[in-house]
Amino acid sequence: MGSFLARARRVRAVVVMAVCTLAAAVALPAAPAQAAAHDPVLFVHGVWTDGPTTWTDMIADFEREGWDPASLQMMNYNTAQSLEDSAAEVVDEVAALRARTGAAKVDIVAHSMGAPMVRWYLKFLGGTQYVDDFVSIAGGNHGGIGTEFCAPVQPSCQDMLMYSPFLQALNSGDETPGPTTYTALWSSCDEFLNPDSTALLDGADNIWAGCLGHVTMVNWPQNFVRTENAVA
Repeated sequence: MGSFLARARRVRAVVVMAVCTLAAAVALPAAPAQAAAHDPVLFVHGVWTDGPTTWTDMIADFEREGWDPASLQMMNYNTAQSLEDSAAEVVDEVAALRARTGAAKVDIVAHSMGAPMVRWYLKFLGGTQYVDDFVSIAGGNHGGIGTEFCAPVQPSCQDMLMYSPFLQALNSGDETPGPTTYTALWSSCDEFLNPDSTALLDGADNIWAGCLGHVTMVNWPQNFVRTENAVA
């Protein structure tokens, strides 16, 4: 009899422990979900009279949305030199950003003249293996930028003329090569681009931003949202 009671007590203890363990497991709060890691972003300015400060407001917007400031990098370059020379500098900028952050790939956001320059890097300098997403904002992708905005003798200005050898080579064949995803934001009131459709890219997600000026395109709040969505 005593042996039977002892066994019953042991069985009951085991059952109680199992029930308590199950209840504790159910009561434990779920582990917080880890925020999705973002690719680092390289910002490339355009406009001959402009510079990296083009991106001050947009980068502040990214930081406000929780992006790591260390992953947001502005590029500077000599806007008078040929766009092929500038594209070669993108190689080093991307390599430096990847090395600093440990990321396998980066995203690139470019404005105006910076867009075709980055596209040269993507198409001819192996960039598509290192760039996940590319966003062109008011990019002069097919020329049409008036020479009144730069000295006609500057190589970059010559490259941006419609039907220049640079643009003919860039736009021959696939305009959006490789596994990189392409987004092009364009305005129907861009005073720098003529025609406005020069900003579009075959194979890209072409998004009309409304009637905005060339420089305003960078700082327009909705364009930040569109850009963040494109690189998220």
